[in-house]
Amino acid sequence: MLDSLKLEKNRKEALAEQLGHTLQGKKQTITTVESCTGGGIAVAITDIAGSSAWINQSWVTYANSAKVELVGVQPETLVNFGAVSEQTVKEMAVGGLTRANADYCIAVSGIAGPTGGSKEKPVGTVWFAIAMTDSVYTFHHVFAGDRKSVREQAIVFALEKLIQVAVTH
Repeated sequence: MLDSLKLEKNRKEALAEQLGHTLQGKKQTITTVESCTGGGIAVAITDIAGSSAWINQSWVTYANSAKVELVGVQPETLVNFGAVSEQTVKEMAVGGLTRANADYCIAVSGIAGPTGGSKEKPVGTVWFAIAMTDSVYTFHHVFAGDRKSVREQAIVFALEKLIQVAVTH
């Protein structure tokens, strides 16, 4: 387990550097709205020297009330679809993008475990959204492993998707 977490850490750092290089080259910025990753994406980004040139700000919206108050998720969305849903992460991403005036916003919400899962949304379920001014992309993945592993895998997955989107837009 420790070796796999060390590999994830090295991969995370390399991805954050690549993301920074891509964004700096395009003179673009990013913001994050995180739930289950608890600010881990922002930490990976800000661990890179010079990241202040390409990250505006970040929110950790762990509680549903924070999602509503800080980034404008509609209470009805949470009631109808839950915090871990495509609909919720889309609203998180659009709200973060608007509030930060960034070029990209990634939002993440999931169930890291060990409890909280259900048949429909098992532990390891994570939804991601990347918003830009003209579009929103969503991604869904179910990660295996314990709480720490799910969170680390989600951070790496988020960085990979951010790079893919930033390179093509």
